[in-house]
Amino acid sequence: MSFIDPDALECLVALVEEGSFERAAQRLDITQSAVSQRLKALESRIGTVLIVRNRPLQPTQAGSLLLRYARQQRLLRADLTHDLQELAPSTHLGNIEQARISIAINADSIATWALPALQPVIERGIALEIITDDQDFTHEWLRQGQVLGCVTTQPEPLRGCQMIRLGSMTYVAVATPEMVARKLEGQPFSLRIRELPFVAFNRKDDMQQYLVAKALGLRHIALKQIYVPSSEAQVRAVLAGWGASVVPQILVHDLIQQGTLTRLLPGCSVEISLYWHCWGLESDLLQILTKALTQYAASALNNTLRTDTPSD
Repeated sequence: MSFIDPDALECLVALVEEGSFERAAQRLDITQSAVSQRLKALESRIGTVLIVRNRPLQPTQAGSLLLRYARQQRLLRADLTHDLQELAPSTHLGNIEQARISIAINADSIATWALPALQPVIERGIALEIITDDQDFTHEWLRQGQVLGCVTTQPEPLRGCQMIRLGSMTYVAVATPEMVARKLEGQPFSLRIRELPFVAFNRKDDMQQYLVAKALGLRHIALKQIYVPSSEAQVRAVLAGWGASVVPQILVHDLIQQGTLTRLLPGCSVEISLYWHCWGLESDLLQILTKALTQYAASALNNTLRTDTPSD
């Protein structure tokens, strides 16, 4: 491939990350006209459209390939900056924005084990951008080149990437004792299931239906659902009496022990395996990030080989 203007590549990254020409121009400290000219020049050189003019802006397939290349170059520059600053701490090597690393992590991991795992990375002065999505979809951010790594349930590595199993997270169904008494009225769960609303993360979250259907021996079940897009807020909604929910056990362990929450279907839980996927590059920063996540996950998560099966 012939030489690509690095300023044009950074312009493409800014457009996708900021979502508009106006915000990209503000970030790059140039005019919107200059942003348009750089994008047009890059599209002319590549020979195809790179940005879909939606709101927010979205990369085309070719744009995603260039985006991945641009972020790999950013990571290599960040590696160089990091190594040189360790050798000469007083040296000023340019814009710290170039050292920012983007990763995608599912919300339940962020709410439980991932932030403590990343503490050593932050203490080394590495700037992070954490993007959250459902655990079954975080790998799409990596596939599209918008992050350099992700925590996901997908067990197969993407092309050009490496994959490491982190362990598994246990999910349980919980509700307040008052909610159970009011909605079930002493009847079996299977007979009163449609009376009990469930608090889910969003429309992508199928954990509620999965656990309940498995517990009742069904292939699928429709539930009355309320959507609250935060793992911690799901628990607060349950505590407030909005309904039941299926959440990570480590998030509600103490509340169950205190009797504040009670387990529905106490003989049933679900183990969801989590994997770390990242670009297959020789990068010190990537190795630091991978080591931090895998070492902490080894103690924080269940590292048996069970996957997606109810357990006692």
